[in-house]
Amino acid sequence: MGNIVAIVGRPNVGKSTLFNRLTESRDAIVKEISGVTRDRLYGKGEWNGAQFSVIDTGGYVHGSDDIFEAEIRKQVVIAIEEATVILFMVDVTTGIVDLDDTVASMLRKSKKPILIVANKVDSNKRIGLSAEFYSFGLGPVFDLSATNGTGTGEILDEVVKHFNIEDESVNEKDHLPRIAIVGRPNVGKSSLVNALTGEERNIVTSISGTTRDSINTRFNSFGFDFLLIDTAGIRKKAKVQEDIEYYSVLRSVRTIEDADVCIFMIDAEEGLQKQDLHIYYIIEKNSKGCVVLVNKWDLVEKDQNTMNEYEAKLRLELAPFNDVPIIFTSTLTKQRIHKALEATMMVHENRTKKIATSKLNEVMLEIIQATPPPALKGKYIRIKYVQQLPMYSPAFAFFCNLPQYIPDSYRRFLENRLREKFDFCGVPIRIFFRKK
Repeated sequence: MGNIVAIVGRPNVGKSTLFNRLTESRDAIVKEISGVTRDRLYGKGEWNGAQFSVIDTGGYVHGSDDIFEAEIRKQVVIAIEEATVILFMVDVTTGIVDLDDTVASMLRKSKKPILIVANKVDSNKRIGLSAEFYSFGLGPVFDLSATNGTGTGEILDEVVKHFNIEDESVNEKDHLPRIAIVGRPNVGKSSLVNALTGEERNIVTSISGTTRDSINTRFNSFGFDFLLIDTAGIRKKAKVQEDIEYYSVLRSVRTIEDADVCIFMIDAEEGLQKQDLHIYYIIEKNSKGCVVLVNKWDLVEKDQNTMNEYEAKLRLELAPFNDVPIIFTSTLTKQRIHKALEATMMVHENRTKKIATSKLNEVMLEIIQATPPPALKGKYIRIKYVQQLPMYSPAFAFFCNLPQYIPDSYRRFLENRLREKFDFCGVPIRIFFRKK
């Protein structure tokens, strides 16, 4: 594992703001209320040639009965265990409070290097207020303004001293397949991540909207190696009332745009809803590979025909793009989750598949000759040549004399023949007609 910097502290001291600054991104949602960040959020940073991962954690609260705060405490503990260096963030405007002492007591048990970061030193008047934090006895104290970046360089200079510079395995993530888990709220996306990894990496509750940020997890088991991305559930715009949820949904859509393959989860009991179709169309529009997971299958009353009937009905609802693997799973019992992984990587291979031009013409021109495009107003269309275009998803150009007269029905015919002959299951195909 590469070098990891974990940012910990009580709620609302500026951890997510610092995360965004270190990763030079806006991946973490920032708002002036406590409890916005819940799961561990991972990002990448670089300083003086040293690359590292950054973990943003939820604010640590001790002794609370709140279901989210109990789960956040678990996530903070896991982040500390994973870290190479820990940044303990405090607030100079409030000084030491009871929660700071609680976090400090927990950190004293860790043998990791700890830097105390005194945030919100936004003016000269606040310089020197951080001296009281030396009383923790945890290590050096650094003044910082996460908002404008003052003090960031000094902190990073100290951080990289604790790194193993030769360990740059984090670079591998740039080349890994990106697998996004998407769907409506509370269909089991975070539960799937936890079931696959065998640990409680993401917070799971029965409350919809638990996940807010898009959470990256490196999965390297059973012969698979890819980046698994848990996303916030995507709801109808009319039902999104909080601006925090608005940003969560926006990040989920952007995650789909950046992904290679999407694991699209639906609730087996509720079936395919209108909002599910909206998410599915976003996947198709962006030419992403897709695997459909019908989750919570253990809760459905069934006989020997239920699965076949459910799948047939689902394919009708997903038409016209319904050439996708459909897997019936239960994240609770881990039923068929590894079959879902196999299907996902098969779709990824299909999405990156390249067909030799000679083979493509040999197969498709014979089909076109047997079933040519329909004539229009006495004009005959002759397709003379076909070529796969150099794009990230399957796209084909058919060169002909009158491309403007080819109907959509014939476009669909060619797409179906391509799928039939070359197996593009789970991947949208784009077809272009160009004048030869």
